[in-house]
This record gives sequence, structure tokens and C-alpha cells, in this order.
Amino acid sequence: MSKKISIAIDAMGGDNSPDKTIEGVKIFLSHKKKNNDFILNLFGNEEIINSKLKKYKVNSNLIKVINSNKVVSDEEAPLTAVKNSKNTSMWDCIQHQLEGKSDISLSAGNTGVLLVISRMILKMMNEVSKPALAGLWPNKNGMNVVMDLGANIECNEQNLVDFAELGSALYKSLFPEDKPKVSLLNVGSEEIKGTEMLKKASQKLKDLSNDDNFIYNGYIEGNNIMSGDSNVIITDGFTGNIALKTAEGTAKFITKNLKTSLNILSLLFSFFSLKKFKDKLDPRKYNGAIFLGLNGPVVKSHGGIDAIGFYYSIDLCYKIVKGNLISQIKKNLKNINNV
Repeated sequence: MSKKISIAIDAMGGDNSPDKTIEGVKIFLSHKKKNNDFILNLFGNEEIINSKLKKYKVNSNLIKVINSNKVVSDEEAPLTAVKNSKNTSMWDCIQHQLEGKSDISLSAGNTGVLLVISRMILKMMNEVSKPALAGLWPNKNGMNVVMDLGANIECNEQNLVDFAELGSALYKSLFPEDKPKVSLLNVGSEEIKGTEMLKKASQKLKDLSNDDNFIYNGYIEGNNIMSGDSNVIITDGFTGNIALKTAEGTAKFITKNLKTSLNILSLLFSFFSLKKFKDKLDPRKYNGAIFLGLNGPVVKSHGGIDAIGFYYSIDLCYKIVKGNLISQIKKNLKNINNV
């Protein structure tokens, strides 16, 4: 019998927790009725979690509740909160992973604290210059991996090359039937465009491009991110975070105002098309930023997401471990040393 996928979940982090986290767990269990290849380790106040499990009628031998006495505050600055983070539900998740009892950690709590303590406990991979935040982003043909989304405001060409290897490894683990196609986000698609740093990174990515690693498609502009021609989009954290927030705001604006712009008759005729369109842009489906470059994967759920969004984060954790992400990353990073 193969080892079960073990997911450590900070049940207390984020808005409306642990209610939304427990509801998210319930949805995940309902979607995995035929599976018993996982275990969900819920960290937090044992008494409160058990009462919520009872409230939402969640009863499964695939759940283990582990008591943590404290919770990381969302209001505190990261460096201040880190000093008080030991024995919190967030800290205990990462520690559980370090001890080999969980394969991946998930929290909707304070982002800055999660990044700092994840790096503090799990440590960086020796081959990676900087860790980065990756996210999923829909495109015309399926899904993009986009990184960095805010962990590194400033980057050099080697950081971007590392991100390309990390991002393509994530893509392979999530979509093993598809091939990662990498592009650098730039102000133009022509080779003469962009900073010297981008040009140097581009040349290194050309050298690394092959069927066993990833296919490098050159530069991509912001308006083509969702075209589907490339599926791993690489940039620095400053640019990536702005692009992400802009896309989220645009999607929200379109879905919110589309109905009010159409009359009742046209809505009746286009109901199913509109529903399909809205579902594709639903940000809950892409909830979960993945912290890459450490000796173990950590997923950050949006603090204000609802139970459905949190379910998608749990499912993302499951797929990441199922796809052997860390092994894929180590394999990809060897390519850098061979060029």
C-alpha cells in the first residue's frame, strides 16, 4: 500500500475561520468520495475545530485534528508576528511538514508571516537563489502558471531563470499531459525590447529550451498572457503582483457589470454562455499561491476567500503532491548546471 498524501491545514487562518476551512474540507471530502489516498491534518484549537466538524456534519477517518494553542494575527507586521508565531496553527503546520509527517502545508493566514516562517523552518533549496510565489491563471486553452506574484520586488536574470525552472516544474506536476511553454513578461515581443536584465535572462532561457525541460517562446506582452500560446509566464514580483491585481479587478468588473448591461430577453438567450464565461473567470477556482524554492511546497490561500475557494486550495495541494512537485523541481534545476 502506497503512502497517503498528507496535507497540513491551518484551520484558524484567514477571515471567517475555522468555519470556511471546515466547510472547504467538507466540499473536498465530497469530491473525493472514491479516494482514500490522503489524510487532512487540521491544526488549531482542538475544541473549536471539533465543534465545527460536528456543526457541519463532517465525520471522516481521513481527518486528524492536532491542537495548536495560538493563532497568527492578520494585523501584525510580519517581523513582529514571527516572534510570536511559535506554537500557532500556522507554525505547527510547517513544523509538521519539516518532520515528514505532512507533504505540504496550506494556510489562509497572514501572507508575510507564512512566507517568513516557511523559509525559516523548511529552508531554501541549495540550487535556488530566491523563493517565489506562483499562481494559476486561466488562458484560452487551459491554465497558466504565473510567477513571481510578489515575493521578490527586485530580481536579476538568474532569479528569472530559476523561476522558469520552478514554474515549469509546477506546470508539469499539475498538467503532466501538456508541455510547459515559457515566456518572459515584457513591454514588447521583439528581442530588442526590455531591460538588459531581461535580455540576459532571455538568452539563458533559449539555451535551456528543449523538449525534456521546457520550450521557451520568448517575450510576451500583458495583453497576450491569456492567449494560451505560452503557459508559464515569468516576471519579477513587482510586475507580477500588479498584473495579477489588474486581472482580478478586470474579471470582477466584467462579471459584475455584464448582467446589468444586457436586457432580460438577451440574458435568457445567453444564460448558459454567460454562466460558462463567469465560471471560467471565477477567482475562487484559482485560489492558492504556491511558495516555490523551499525544501517543501507551501500554499497560501487568499485570506478573504470563501469555503468553495478554500476547497480549491486543498485540491491544489492534493494535485501538487500527487504530481511529485519537489522531485520535478530537482530534476529541472539540474538543467541549469548542465548548460
